[in-house]
Amino acid sequence: MESKILKEVSYIGSDGDAVSVCEKIIRESALKVMIDGEYYATAMIMADMEKEYVAGHLFAQGVINSVADIIAVEIENDVARVQLRGDRKRQTISGNVRSCIVVSGRDVFNCVRAILKSPVFAETEAVHSAGLFLNGKEAISIAQDIGRHNALDKVVGDAMFKNIDFGRTLAASTGRQPTEMIIKCIKTGIPIIATKGVPTSAAVELAEKAGITIVGLVRAETMTVYSHPERIG
Repeated sequence: MESKILKEVSYIGSDGDAVSVCEKIIRESALKVMIDGEYYATAMIMADMEKEYVAGHLFAQGVINSVADIIAVEIENDVARVQLRGDRKRQTISGNVRSCIVVSGRDVFNCVRAILKSPVFAETEAVHSAGLFLNGKEAISIAQDIGRHNALDKVVGDAMFKNIDFGRTLAASTGRQPTEMIIKCIKTGIPIIATKGVPTSAAVELAEKAGITIVGLVRAETMTVYSHPERIG
């Protein structure tokens, strides 16, 4: 059966001599999101965990406050048809994340390592991964996508369906962390984000103001804590 997320292609490779090679690459899918019958947006994603992506994205964008605002999500033929409660309240964001969570350095290493074990990445080297971990220990959800922001939306949506308290979570992500990723953490209430990569200077400034801990350059036995180090015990 043909894979929704991988496509086999043939190409000419060169390692001294030109040879014909077959390998699998990521399929980029256009997911059209319709809300109550009206067009909302088209997202370019990896076609996996689409329902979770939609829920997480709408939550991070302030369209919904919780999964209770979702009546139904139907995914068919690259179209997500979403029905929302008409009496839902507009989401209000304080702009400051408050959480008493403290995790160990070992927890940070373990969480980042866990999201790097993706079989899709091992085969294609072409996806970002994200994970959400309760108290920095228990894996709630791990997802992959062509965009790091999409992968984070997927694990947020999955956690919403599982009724997880985001104030007790650590998010792990691959790649650099720009302000867009920190804004998602602010809107969802995630207090810690860790990555093998590095944040941008604007992301660090925003995280410091918003009460979010950024841990970067998590490699081997070293890491750099860029903001709110009091959460790393």
